[in-house]
Amino acid sequence: MAASAGNRRFKIFAAADGFGEPLKDAIVAHLRAHSSVADVVDLGVDKYYSAAAAVARNVTSSSSDPSLEARGVLVCGTGAGVTIFANKYPGVYATHCSSVADAVNTRSINACNVLALSGTATPPETAAVIADAWLATPFRAPCPASGDAPWPEDIQQFFDVAPQEMASIPEAPDSTCAICSLREWMEFEPVDIMPGGEMRIVRETPTSAYVRFKAGSVEPAHHHTFGHDLVVTKGKKKVWNLTKKQNYDLVDGDFLFTPAGDVHRVKYLEDTEFFIRWDGHWDIFLDEDLETARNAIDADVGGVVDSDK
Repeated sequence: MAASAGNRRFKIFAAADGFGEPLKDAIVAHLRAHSSVADVVDLGVDKYYSAAAAVARNVTSSSSDPSLEARGVLVCGTGAGVTIFANKYPGVYATHCSSVADAVNTRSINACNVLALSGTATPPETAAVIADAWLATPFRAPCPASGDAPWPEDIQQFFDVAPQEMASIPEAPDSTCAICSLREWMEFEPVDIMPGGEMRIVRETPTSAYVRFKAGSVEPAHHHTFGHDLVVTKGKKKVWNLTKKQNYDLVDGDFLFTPAGDVHRVKYLEDTEFFIRWDGHWDIFLDEDLETARNAIDADVGGVVDSDK
């Protein structure tokens, strides 16, 4: 049975994707009639990751009235997607709950401040009971996981330090350079069709990415559906724009724009890193194989002339 929330009052931010919209509307109406809820802000409907981000940002930044505890409610088809993306925000502890026991456990153990629900699996009546239990249960309360008995002293001591430890993860990298911090802490994925290259997409459509290539690597002639801006942050590379019959030597701090559809070939003269932004989604279409590219670069053929950047 859920423990009492006492005199706590809540400001709740709610959002959903299209699969979760009907349940979100039902739970918003239920919460607006709840005695402990002072305000419900309906942030509407968006892609599940955008809805999760909107709620997470509001939960972590809402401090206009310190008498109200900021909480969030998210609904998508399964409840899983919004949970994943909300939890990317430090200070957000989102849990998908499909039962009252889930809600009581996660409030007691995890201090869950964002409730995620499944719009396809959880009926409105069940969601309302889950939300009531979630609001009514304090952190460290007896719960099904404790056999509905008070937690032992050693667990209570763990709970005493857990919120501060959770809030410190992840710790900010010790760096004054935003680009360096991004490069150090990101996980890169190999560019399979271009040996020696790795890329990390940090935003999609329009797409931004951080890319690095080892010295000696070659990008065979290729083109993209969308134009792209590129800034070299480290290293040295040479770009042949075969469509315009021009080439460019790029080093730290150099910028280059390549229009949509322009066929271009690249060689990395040093270990090189750069930031790139496409005007739309990322794609790539090869116009030659790697061996042909290397032979062409060795011969420096194609009627290409040097050009100012």
